[in-house]
Amino acid sequence: MRWLLFLSRLAFITGLCFLVSVSQLLWDWMAEGSVLSTIITIGIFMGLLILPVTCIAYGLIVIIRKEIRSVVPRWLIFANCVFLLLLLFTIFYWNDPYYHQK
Repeated sequence: MRWLLFLSRLAFITGLCFLVSVSQLLWDWMAEGSVLSTIITIGIFMGLLILPVTCIAYGLIVIIRKEIRSVVPRWLIFANCVFLLLLLFTIFYWNDPYYHQK
């Protein structure tokens, strides 16, 4: 079950990078550079892979064993699920056909 703790920590870092990349896209507060491109790559593209896999793993572990809180802290589970919901919301919001109308 150490793999779930590692995956949870990786998903948390990915979620934080996702928040930074969305804030950069909205407010443009950071200068362009390689650090910004790395943060956007980790936040958006890796977030699309790692956050859903992590939340699906949470669901499967709860269904099978029901001992997830002994391995992964509750706040980390909650934060990763919130990051997934925010990621899905922004994807659906950006791809909404009414978002691009004037």
